[in-house]
Amino acid sequence: MGHEEVDKDKEDASRDLAQKMSTMDIQDPMYPKRAATYVPPHLRGRVNGTTNLHGACDVRNTLSAMRSSSWNVTSSDGNYGSRKSRYGGDSFGLRGSSDQGAWWDGKHIIGTRNQRLERELFGSHHDSNTVSTGINFDKYDDIPVEVSGTDVPEPISVFTSPPLDSHLLSNIELANYKNPTPVQKHSISIVIQDRDLMACAQTGSGKTGGFLFPILSKMFQTGPRDPPIPLGYASYARSRKAYPMTLILAPTRELVNQIHEESRKFSYRSWVKPCVIYGGTDIGSQLRQIERGCDMLTATPGRLVDLIERGRISLSNIKYLVLDEADRMLDMGFEPQIRRIVEGEDMPNVEHRQTLMFSATFPKDIQILARDFLKDYVFLSVGRVGSTSENITQKIEYVEDMDKKSVLLDILHSMPRGGLTLIFVETKRMADTLSDFLLSSNFPATSIHGDRTQREREKALEMFRGGRTPIMVATAVAARGLDIPNVTHVINYDLPTDIDDYVHRIGRTGRAGNTGISTAFFNRGNRSIVRDLLELLKEANQEIPSFLESILRENNTYNSRNNTSTVRGRRRGTGTRDYRKVSNGSNNYSEYSNGNNYGPISSGYSNGGYGNGYSSQTYGNPSGVTGQSWW
Repeated sequence: MGHEEVDKDKEDASRDLAQKMSTMDIQDPMYPKRAATYVPPHLRGRVNGTTNLHGACDVRNTLSAMRSSSWNVTSSDGNYGSRKSRYGGDSFGLRGSSDQGAWWDGKHIIGTRNQRLERELFGSHHDSNTVSTGINFDKYDDIPVEVSGTDVPEPISVFTSPPLDSHLLSNIELANYKNPTPVQKHSISIVIQDRDLMACAQTGSGKTGGFLFPILSKMFQTGPRDPPIPLGYASYARSRKAYPMTLILAPTRELVNQIHEESRKFSYRSWVKPCVIYGGTDIGSQLRQIERGCDMLTATPGRLVDLIERGRISLSNIKYLVLDEADRMLDMGFEPQIRRIVEGEDMPNVEHRQTLMFSATFPKDIQILARDFLKDYVFLSVGRVGSTSENITQKIEYVEDMDKKSVLLDILHSMPRGGLTLIFVETKRMADTLSDFLLSSNFPATSIHGDRTQREREKALEMFRGGRTPIMVATAVAARGLDIPNVTHVINYDLPTDIDDYVHRIGRTGRAGNTGISTAFFNRGNRSIVRDLLELLKEANQEIPSFLESILRENNTYNSRNNTSTVRGRRRGTGTRDYRKVSNGSNNYSEYSNGNNYGPISSGYSNGGYGNGYSSQTYGNPSGVTGQSWW
């Protein structure tokens, strides 16, 4: 074969290949050909994009593309009621996560179980790092309860479905919770009946579950709520906004993190995506978190205002508003931010949302202020609100400032192993100084205060909770709301000037009906709170040192001679009464009481004292490390 024939064969082969290529179609022959359409760069790579009949500029098309067609909007009216799946696809989860549930055709589709995530969320019953101090139900039987308001719902007695959603019950069972606490018995029925609530309960009594359980149950049953987005208004920035259905406000970063972890736990395998935002940390990671979906948002007021101003969060879809530690938020000066969030932004007004307030105290002035946020609310008072739990043995020691370190070492040497000790000081410098002193004295200690970075604070809390450093020195930043399991001893190295701060500090022990010990170093520099401290000790049936009464008499004598008012701390009141009854009379309100008196609850420390040189018997037996966390 000549060269000419070979060249001709190659030319023919090339021509045949070109003809075949010209007739080839990469489109599957089973499907009709589609005209090419322009896809904006930020939407490229999104699968199963959907466009409704309102046109490509409608904001709902952008939202759909941003969620990878997660809303599956197909109806001609463009409403979200026709959405097939929360996240689309067969996995019902974000980015293919099969443990994430979905909302599909008006039904709650539960995600698959994830053993690794379950261990992370619920821990192991044999893992001391994840197991918290348990509920003492015998003590809870004696706790007084008062409920007032119009048409107050009857309390529940056990976790059942109804009224709670069956999937929530499965998560409660995973957490190994058997019975509701008193605050939960009442709050669950009240919230399920769509009533606003003002709840007062002692620390560690289950307030977090008191609002999470009924809210999550209702969200599981009703599904997502349509964001009220104006028609014809679309932009990429708008589509990146989060439209949470539930907003939980709390005063500190540690508390919002704690609430968020409980939200993750009890929303496990559901369609609800919890998120948390707070200051002092990278805002970029928080923005990425809310962009992936945000149904239940836990936030500090300052960071929330920041993200609202940035146009990244809208409150127009809020159905449930929770103010946790509400009295402290208002009293610490957060009132302007809270009023802006609740009244000055696009949040639905009080008639179109359900509002819940939970705290350890609700004195009269805070109750009056809080009425602006509530409608026809039920007032719930559980236990000796505004006072201290009688499960806490309070010991007051007269110690001059120069002797505090040596007395502290005596106490720590005498304490039995196994429990955690929380030491409160007044200044950030003292927190670091005392922590370094304890380390040099061979006591494993860490510190937490406002000058430490968020990462350092979280690490310190992690090491303290896990028992690697069983002693933590803290300023007031850790005094409110934190659930630190197995804290058997609280020491007020420096007493606060406000008796309410003292109450909340010692409330870190004796949680959930268990016993604990509180020791306070007192000297004449603390005489401004001597009267309130005496009243508090009497209310809790505690031993009263004679030096407190002597200093009180000195104060009274000085005041009478100089014609001045009594030197005292600012005791705002116990907040155990519904002040609507004071102004309106009680005839318009239905009331519930369990018939218990505010008398003493038996304590295992009745023979305690410091007369034996801080022996371990003096401090009694610490509460056990087994049981459940009730926040």
